[in-house]
Amino acid sequence: MRTSLEGENAQYSLPLVDILETQGQLPLNEWVGKMMTVRYDQAIHCVETGRKIKRAFGEGFSYDAWLSSPLASPSIVNPELSRIHEGIALRNKEWEEAHHNKPHYVYLSRTSEVKVGVTRTLNVPSRWIDQGATEGIILSETPYRQLAGLMEVALKDVFADKTNWQKMLKNEVLEHESLLMWKNRAFDALPGMFESFFSDNDTITLISYPVISYPDKVRSLKLDSTPVFTKRLSGIKGQYLLFDDDSVFNVRSHAGYRVTLDFSKQD
Repeated sequence: MRTSLEGENAQYSLPLVDILETQGQLPLNEWVGKMMTVRYDQAIHCVETGRKIKRAFGEGFSYDAWLSSPLASPSIVNPELSRIHEGIALRNKEWEEAHHNKPHYVYLSRTSEVKVGVTRTLNVPSRWIDQGATEGIILSETPYRQLAGLMEVALKDVFADKTNWQKMLKNEVLEHESLLMWKNRAFDALPGMFESFFSDNDTITLISYPVISYPDKVRSLKLDSTPVFTKRLSGIKGQYLLFDDDSVFNVRSHAGYRVTLDFSKQD
């Protein structure tokens, strides 16, 4: 799902793609509270090549593409592994120059708890919305990805670097101390070699989600085991659709799956 922020309100749209051909976007916020049918058409296409595959690896790749695509490079998950600023590409020099040899933020966000993360400067605040954060603040700005990754690694003893997705979806968020206080703690924890990259932008971005009700006990829906379902959409948070029977559907983990969607405005 594609995301944006209007004021403090997260906005969602679903790209419509026929194999690799873009067919437009479907605004989703307006469908919260309505009935939604998802039907898996028993086909998966690699998001890189469009080739029909039996199983998706990563986020919609064929096995070969998962091993070779820069979109599945080890430096995506572990930014500290990037070496493109040295002229060394892990997979695709042109792509890595365009995406990893660019300014990056190290940030703190509040999902289920306060976590540290790395993203390109162009991806804020959409990155925070993707992970279901209710707040975000910038720690530092670096000229390339690896440097941001090294700062993230240095902070992993102080902050989590992954979201507890079940607590995030139940809206169980720890809010005892402000992100600005956590930012100051992060500065204290970082070695002096990083000080010149610290950000003095103390703006805390607040994010609210189009959710009528949160699940009490999260039950994950997967198309391989539940190929057709009709449920009332009770909200959207992170990359998840929330339904009124406490089930949730991870849209991103089903990248490449061919589906038919139907919405009804009738109660």
